[in-house]
Amino acid sequence: MSNLPVKAERIVDNIERLAEITEPDRPYTRRAFTPMFLEGRAFLDRQFKAAGLETRIDASGNLIGRRKGRKPGLGTIMLGSHSDTVPEGGRFDGVAGVAAALEVARALDEAGILLDHDLEIVDFLAEEVSIFGVSCIGSRGMAGLIPDSWLDRSEGELTLRQGLVYAGGDPSDISQPKRSDISAFLELHIEQGPVLENERCDIGIVTAIAGITRIEIFIEGQADHAGTTPMGARRDALVAGAALVTEVERVALLLSRGEGHFTATVGEFAIEPNAANVVPSRARLLIDARAERREDMEHFIAEVDRMAVELQRDRGVAVSSPKIVSDNMPTPADAKVMAALEASAEDAGARFRRMASGAGHDTAWMARISRSAMIFVPCREGRSHTPAEWAEADDITLGAAVLFGAVRRLDTELQEQE
Repeated sequence: MSNLPVKAERIVDNIERLAEITEPDRPYTRRAFTPMFLEGRAFLDRQFKAAGLETRIDASGNLIGRRKGRKPGLGTIMLGSHSDTVPEGGRFDGVAGVAAALEVARALDEAGILLDHDLEIVDFLAEEVSIFGVSCIGSRGMAGLIPDSWLDRSEGELTLRQGLVYAGGDPSDISQPKRSDISAFLELHIEQGPVLENERCDIGIVTAIAGITRIEIFIEGQADHAGTTPMGARRDALVAGAALVTEVERVALLLSRGEGHFTATVGEFAIEPNAANVVPSRARLLIDARAERREDMEHFIAEVDRMAVELQRDRGVAVSSPKIVSDNMPTPADAKVMAALEASAEDAGARFRRMASGAGHDTAWMARISRSAMIFVPCREGRSHTPAEWAEADDITLGAAVLFGAVRRLDTELQEQE
């Protein structure tokens, strides 16, 4: 990989040094709104400045490094990801994207390339679910999509409003108009799945970030003595719930074999009274469904409604109408940015494929205000959100080279007539 414009050793150094900034005996933990997170931020700020970037923290608590372009007012090409982690997470999730973005800025300097557009490298605040129960705080804020009511969310005595100040942001300015100068946003991320590794593919060009819908269902049966109630005379809420779980899996498998990415998981399942010698009287299920295509999600929701009606009819239990707790639309990638990434991948000699993201990312919120797309690089066995998470330096470096080429293409192509 010696012919690439980016340097693997600098990317690896940034990733390894951030990995050292973690809670003692709890790798790798650097949650937003904690002293450890601020220590990581301070390290990144120094690295941004050493690369010649002008740094600042915006109202939403995002760390931004800016490299001025030749044409003031033309707009900004932005690259980046996040440096916060889940508890006992991995060293690459988010961090690889920040390190790769920073390396693009360094490589442009080394090559003596001055873009027409301004270039900004960003470390978004709290991409992972934060202590306040919400995620993607920085990217939502940049897009002007943080509700005022969120600022009063609290964890202990700390509110999100105070948390933003702690992170260097300005909650009094967070409701101001969203940024309108970002011409394109690109994010590199580890895949967090096994597809690229299994197919021996270097790069995933993300076509869309799946929409996420969560559906809650309650099943009311009847508590009875487990030893004396005949099997045929029971109204067992757990048995009915288990049948529903099986049906959710069956429908999801069928949809997953279609044209777009689809998954469904019963991630929460609780029963009452939860005693060994009592027939369960009540069950609660929460379904997490994710779809690249909205029509698949609408079909699934209709199927869940059907399941509830049939379950009540066939099992002698009362089933609540399925309640949609949250419902986010899929976010398609921008065609122009995708084309630039694919052309750059070809130039770098990378094997690539198109694929959807089943996980959420900051890109989904940046797509509300700019042309946006992202690429995946392989990770070992698809594992993520665990200390065992691993991505090879060569894979991340090749991904950084693809970003480098795409930025140069977009710097020209974004100025052309649509």
